[in-house]
Amino acid sequence: MAAKFKIDGDAIRQLAEILVDTKLTEIEYEDDGRRIRVSRGGSLQAATVIAPAESSPMIAAPAASVAESATSPSPLPLSNHPGTVKSPMVGTAYLCPEPGAAPFVKVGDMVAVGQTLLIIEAMKVMNPIKAAQAGKVIQILAKDGTPVEFGEPLMVIE
Repeated sequence: MAAKFKIDGDAIRQLAEILVDTKLTEIEYEDDGRRIRVSRGGSLQAATVIAPAESSPMIAAPAASVAESATSPSPLPLSNHPGTVKSPMVGTAYLCPEPGAAPFVKVGDMVAVGQTLLIIEAMKVMNPIKAAQAGKVIQILAKDGTPVEFGEPLMVIE
């Protein structure tokens, strides 16, 4: 029998506050094998606690937010593409190092392992998202200055 999961009300309130601040509908936080997911919207349920954490499929971004592909007309689903770069956190995506500057990468660019692809601002901290593999950027799904959720596909490298 699994150990009883203690609910941290303060953590849930903080996550709910982040939802309001970022205008997201759902946020998930994982620590020490336990996950807390808070969502708002058309449901009466304000928070769902999931423990212990097990691997679960990530939910792909809605089709309306997916940029056009620079490759064949029938690409792999984003969640199945081995080169999909997913957001490691909730925050705001920025494709440029500063307003008015050139983007870190563009569709068609070749990238090296460790190269900065974009940054995600989370709680006033700028977090560089680096390439885990070398290759060619074939899709950029994130829009500059828009909120992203944990696990959301940001770009695809082939």
